[in-house]
Amino acid sequence: MVRVAPPARARKLAKVPFVELADGRLHGVVSSGSDVERVYVSSVTAGSHAVNCSTNNNRPCGGLRGSMLCKHLHALADEAVLQYGVEQVAGYLRVDVGDGVSGGAELLARTDARHEPGPAAVVFSRFLRHLAYLEVPPSGAAVPELHWFPATAGVR
Repeated sequence: MVRVAPPARARKLAKVPFVELADGRLHGVVSSGSDVERVYVSSVTAGSHAVNCSTNNNRPCGGLRGSMLCKHLHALADEAVLQYGVEQVAGYLRVDVGDGVSGGAELLARTDARHEPGPAAVVFSRFLRHLAYLEVPPSGAAVPELHWFPATAGVR
């Protein structure tokens, strides 16, 4: 049985409700600071460090210009470090962090990031699928899609 790793530190979900290391990317959903109904899908590709940030309907982020990374990417990286720890995020993205890196923005500063369009719709769809589990009524019955989570009683 595989243990589910607890978050490195507790994080608040209001600003970055979804962060994931999957499909060769750090990606997630970041709330807009100016419009409560807008979210951004941000990602950093492992190895190449290609970055993308756009709204959930594929409009590009205005803060992502040239070599400048937008605040959404910094928020995503900061929350990933809270969720997974700096060593795991750096290892996944293949970033040599050395000593003194404690946050996501510092980690991103060690990359040679460049913009490359990414799969915003796929990431947003995964986020919506995760949200759907909040609407599942409480029950003792197993949820087939969540079979890979170990039972609480089985993890010691």
